[in-house]
Amino acid sequence: MTSPPDIDTRRKRLLWRATHRGIKEMDLILGGFVTRNLASFSEGEIADLERIMDIPDQDMLTWATRQAAVPAEHASPLLARILDSRP
Repeated sequence: MTSPPDIDTRRKRLLWRATHRGIKEMDLILGGFVTRNLASFSEGEIADLERIMDIPDQDMLTWATRQAAVPAEHASPLLARILDSRP
């Protein structure tokens, strides 16, 4: 049985995933936010970011450009901070 990845490994994976999204705009928005803030994230924020990474780019881009509201099932304080940030 393998042990779960340590916090540094999780941070490295999240940084890579945030900066290699597939849509350049999300690389800039999400990747920029994560690059600037990841080092200070708590364990809870890291877990929340891991869930956020599973949201499709097109959905997040629609929310970031205010073309649609974030559905309640995806809403979180961290996602709101990400969507309110600018590269």
